[in-house]
Amino acid sequence: MTTPPAPLPALLIAGHGARDEAGAAAFRGFVQEIARRNPELPVAGGLIGLSPPPSPPSPPPLADAVTDLVDRGVKRFASVPLTLAPDEHATGDIPVALTREQERHPGISYTHGRPLGPHPSLLNVLGRRLDEALGGSARRTPQDRANVTVLLVGRGSTDPEANAEVHKAARLLWEGRGYAGVETAFVSLAAPDVPSGLDRCVRLGAQRIVVLPYFLFTGTLPERVLQQTEGWAAAHPGIEVRSADVIGPEEELLDLVMERYREAVGGDDAHAH
Repeated sequence: MTTPPAPLPALLIAGHGARDEAGAAAFRGFVQEIARRNPELPVAGGLIGLSPPPSPPSPPPLADAVTDLVDRGVKRFASVPLTLAPDEHATGDIPVALTREQERHPGISYTHGRPLGPHPSLLNVLGRRLDEALGGSARRTPQDRANVTVLLVGRGSTDPEANAEVHKAARLLWEGRGYAGVETAFVSLAAPDVPSGLDRCVRLGAQRIVVLPYFLFTGTLPERVLQQTEGWAAAHPGIEVRSADVIGPEEELLDLVMERYREAVGGDDAHAH
């Protein structure tokens, strides 16, 4: 008699809390799409830290998402942090919260996967966002980009390693794409801020600047990037400044979350508990 294979571990998508309903709705819709595409897999998503306004249905806290999986009979799951860098959320808050949930639900076990970026597929999405902001075709050539400087704006962290990941993404985005340069800035907790980053682009001789938010979804912080960009541009009418969109729930992002899940389940670059 053949023993049936053990069920796959569930997928827990862990995000940091949203300050507004737009960000919360984007997270909620993303989790629902992952679940729709993988009907054989129990999927749940929860937030740590800040919570969205109480306008239902909001994404649950991470603790409630774990409880939901347990109520569905889940004993093992893989947690994928929906973050771009190994920041204080991915390496601190989320693992601490999961350890607490393991104490609340004896008998469960989990693996914790890697953050999402920088990854080649996400860099390709960022390239599309730049082309969209420039108003041209995806067939834009390096010669078309030679006078364009990109300001890649990250969330900002008190962890210098997390900030260094934004600089790494900027370097990888610049390689082979023909832009005059890719500079970095942060919307909070780290320097330079967006206006200072734009000032630096000008000092380096920028003729055209595209501000590119390094965020997965829309929300308060990307909106702040846009407002700061517009304020700076209004004060510098002689400089052409355009704003690009966030990464968004693209195919590449959906596929990457499942790639990180498979890594965690297989034990590659993941931590078991």
